[in-house]
Amino acid sequence: MSKVNLQRLGETVFQSSDRVSAELLALTYGSTVKQLLVDYEEPDEVNKQLDQMGYNIGIRLIEDVIANSKIYTISSFVDSAEIVAKVAFKMYLGVVANTVDWNSDKTEFSLQFDDNPLTEFTELPDRYSDLWYANILCGIIRGAYEMVQMKVECKYTKCVLRGDDTNEIRIVLREMLLERPPLDDE
Repeated sequence: MSKVNLQRLGETVFQSSDRVSAELLALTYGSTVKQLLVDYEEPDEVNKQLDQMGYNIGIRLIEDVIANSKIYTISSFVDSAEIVAKVAFKMYLGVVANTVDWNSDKTEFSLQFDDNPLTEFTELPDRYSDLWYANILCGIIRGAYEMVQMKVECKYTKCVLRGDDTNEIRIVLREMLLERPPLDDE
């Protein structure tokens, strides 16, 4: 499916889905991050917690993406990247991301997006300069990829809350997972 068709599909699914207001999402997410900062105190630990929360969401969210978009096969890592950028980001965040900076093997790329509804109404104090505020997205991406048999590493490299001009998440394919039948109990 072409990028244009995927973008249209993302827009169609977005328009036909029930949504929560961006303001409610931003405020609820902000409250969650604030509580994690109270509980864990260290930004690095909060980054880990956000990633794990996202992973737990991602392993379930992929089913919703597939069911609503009716994309039943993902033929390659390159195709999956465009589906994440044009369909999944639109479905859940209301924004479209771009896939950029592919390596020569097509096993690494960056997702760039200017708007992030999770960061609305948010300023990052200097004492939290090590916090990747929307790190939950990395976990969601990692969990979703795992459910389609791809083990990826995912990390924020740019964030507008840190003064960057855009948001950027780097995704690296580490392994294509093989489906294995369960071991025989007998």
